[in-house]
Amino acid sequence: MTPPDTVKQNRPMQDDGPAAPPLPQGLAETLPVGVSKRVRPFLDNPVLRWFVHNPIWGFVLIVLVFFSLASDHFFDYRNVQNILVQTSTIGLIALGMTLVMINGNIDLSVGATLALAAAFAVDVQSWAVFASWGNWQILPAVCLALLAGITLGALNGFIVWKTGVDAFIVTLGAMLGIRGLVFVYTGEQSFYAMNFAYSDFSALSIGPLPVLALIFVLCTLAVHLLLARTVHGRNTYAVGGNREAAVNAGIRVGPHMMLNFMIIGFFAALSGVMLSTQMGAATPNLGRDYELWVITAVVLGGTKLTGGKGDIIGTLGGVLAIGILRNGMNLMQVPAFYVYVILGSILIAVLFLDKRFNRTADGGLRL
Repeated sequence: MTPPDTVKQNRPMQDDGPAAPPLPQGLAETLPVGVSKRVRPFLDNPVLRWFVHNPIWGFVLIVLVFFSLASDHFFDYRNVQNILVQTSTIGLIALGMTLVMINGNIDLSVGATLALAAAFAVDVQSWAVFASWGNWQILPAVCLALLAGITLGALNGFIVWKTGVDAFIVTLGAMLGIRGLVFVYTGEQSFYAMNFAYSDFSALSIGPLPVLALIFVLCTLAVHLLLARTVHGRNTYAVGGNREAAVNAGIRVGPHMMLNFMIIGFFAALSGVMLSTQMGAATPNLGRDYELWVITAVVLGGTKLTGGKGDIIGTLGGVLAIGILRNGMNLMQVPAFYVYVILGSILIAVLFLDKRFNRTADGGLRL
C-alpha cells in the first residue's frame, strides 16, 4: 500500500502559470472577491494603491479636469480662492463630524448650532457693556459664540452617554430645539455687524491663501494629527469598531464620546463665526441643510456610517468634491437643484459600491 504522502508526491504537477505577485498588506481587503489576477500587479504602483485607498481623490481629479475644460474661468485665481472660502465653513464641521461618525455616532444639530453661534458673535458686539471696547469687543463676542457651541456639544454627548439613546435621535431633537432657540433669541430678525473690522475679516489674505481657508487648513492638519498620532485618535477607532471591546480594554467610552461631541460643537460654532464675517450678518435660517452637506462630504470621504473607519484625508477630499461641483456647475449656469440630484446620486452610488467592495470571501458583507 503506497503511503498517502507518496501518492501526493507522485502526482503530476499542474502548470498554473506564473504566480500572481503578492498584494501589499491591507490592499486585499479593498478588492472585490474574484478580481482578475491580471489587474492585481498594477496595484503595486504606489500612486494607484493610494487612489484605491482614497477613491474620492480620483473623483476630485476627474471633476477638476472636467470643469477646467468646460469653463475658461474655473482656474482663475479669484475663483480658486472662492472655492477655498466656500468649502471652509462646511469643511470645519466635517472635521468634527468625522470624529463623531468614526465613533459610531452622528450629530444632526450642527446647522442650528452654527446659527446660534453666529447670532451670538454678531449680537454680543452691540451689548452696552462692550460699547467702549472698540474693535476689542469682537473678542468676547467670538469667545461666547465658541463657548455656546462647546456647551451644546457637551450637552449632546452627555445625554447620549448617560441615557444610551441613539445619537441620531438625541441630535435630531437638539437640532429642532436649538433652531427654535435661535428664532427666539433673534426675534426672527437678522443681526447686522456694525463693526466693519469684523465683516472685513473674511476678505483678508495671508499670501495667496484667504484667512478663512488658512484657518480650515490649519484645523485640518490639527485634527489629522489628533486622529492619527494620539491616544484619543486610537480610542476613537476602537470605540467605533467595537464598543464593548473598548470598554473591556479600559477606555472610558462615555467621556470619550462626549469630548468628540464638544469638538464638533466647537467647529460648528467656529464655522458660524466665519460665515457671519462673510455675510456681515447673522440670520435665524443660517446653516440650514448644513448637516446634510457635511454628512455627505464625510461619507464620500470613506467614513462608515456604522463607525470604526474613516480619516481626515478622505473627508478633505469629500469637502473639496462638493465645493468643486457646486462652483463648477454654477459657472456653467446649471440650476442649483441639479447639484442636489447629482450629489444624491453619487452618495447612493458610493454607499452601494462600498457594500459591494467590502464583501468577505464567503459572500457576506463586512459591516
